[in-house]
Amino acid sequence: MDLLTAYRTSLDGFTQRVGEVGPEAWAEPTPCPDWNVNELVNHLVGEDRWTPPMFGGSTIADVGDRFSGDLLGDDPHTAAVDAAWQARQAVEAPGALDRTVFLSFGETPATEYLHQLTADHLVHTWDLAAAAGLDRRLDPDAVAFIAAWFADREREYRHAGVIGPAVAVPADAGPQDRLIAAFGRDPAWTSPNRTA
Repeated sequence: MDLLTAYRTSLDGFTQRVGEVGPEAWAEPTPCPDWNVNELVNHLVGEDRWTPPMFGGSTIADVGDRFSGDLLGDDPHTAAVDAAWQARQAVEAPGALDRTVFLSFGETPATEYLHQLTADHLVHTWDLAAAAGLDRRLDPDAVAFIAAWFADREREYRHAGVIGPAVAVPADAGPQDRLIAAFGRDPAWTSPNRTA
C-alpha cells in the first residue's frame, strides 16, 4: 500500500463510520477523554478543512480561526464527506506531495504531513467506532502501513504529549490492537454507557 492509497482508505473508513452513527450516540464519550463523538467528528472535519489551505501554501496565521466552532451543522455525514472530498482533491493535485507545508511546529514535507493525517484518521476512526458501538475493524493494509511509519515516531510523539502512555497488550495481540495501544488506547475500551 502506498501513501495516497492509505490516506484514501483512512478517509473512506472515517466517513463511512460517521454515516453509521446513531442519533443517540453523538453525546457518547470516546477513548479521547476530552471529546465526545460529536467533538471527535468535528475535530476530523476541521482537519480536513485545513488540508486544502495547508497543501496550498497557507500558514496557520493565514487560516486563522476560519475553521473554529461547529463544522457539522445539522448533517454531520454530509459535512464529513464534503470535507474529506475537498481534502483529497488538494492532496491529489499535481505536485502536492512535493511541497512543504507550514505547520505549527515548523516547515514539514507534505508527505510527512500526509502520513500524520492518515494516522489521525485511522486511529480516530477506531475511536469513533468504539464510542458509537460500530465495527472497530480497520483496513489491515492501512494499519500495517501506519504501524511501519509510526515505529520511529512513537517516542517523539509521546514525549511531545501528542499521545498518551502506551497500553500493554497480550503477546498474541494482532497488528490493529498493537497500533491502537501504541497510540495510547486500550483496544478493549468500551463506553461507560454501553454494556458491550
